[in-house]
Amino acid sequence: MTSAPHQSIAPSAVTANEQPRYPLRLRLRPKALTKGYVDGAWWPRSRDLAAELPALLAVLAVRLGEIPRVSYNLTEWDTAPRQIAADGVRIRLNGFWSRPAHTVDLISANRHRLTLLLVPPDTDPSAAHHTMMRAAQRENADTVEDLFREGVRAAAESTVDAWEAEGGRIPQQTARGSR
Repeated sequence: MTSAPHQSIAPSAVTANEQPRYPLRLRLRPKALTKGYVDGAWWPRSRDLAAELPALLAVLAVRLGEIPRVSYNLTEWDTAPRQIAADGVRIRLNGFWSRPAHTVDLISANRHRLTLLLVPPDTDPSAAHHTMMRAAQRENADTVEDLFREGVRAAAESTVDAWEAEGGRIPQQTARGSR
């Protein structure tokens, strides 16, 4: 079952011309035929889609050309307008209840689709980094759920490794009576 596009009560179009204050947190697979569920990962700084998209679209325009349409899962973002204008281009935003969680699709004018893993803004930085790096590996075919699970596991392991490297290791107990 599919759901209808989200009808927002926000203004029909928002113009976004402000340049990002921070570097874009994006990792893409190499441009080649690949398999898998996602083509890379994006870690936005907020849940405001209209504010976050212009910087992403500017970077991805180099790879895809003009991107007039973005589809997203409604549960991932605060209320978004139906369209935004970025660098003079109108981008249609389609929010769906049925879109896979933690993904965003960008569709270019020549109908190329790029599916990005959406790392929630409040994700632990170490887990986000591991998740994004894995999602961008050329041969990665992990599901969205597997990518998040592996990112959290890898972040936990690196935290323990760092703790032990700083002298936090507990010495192994010796057997009673042995010296």
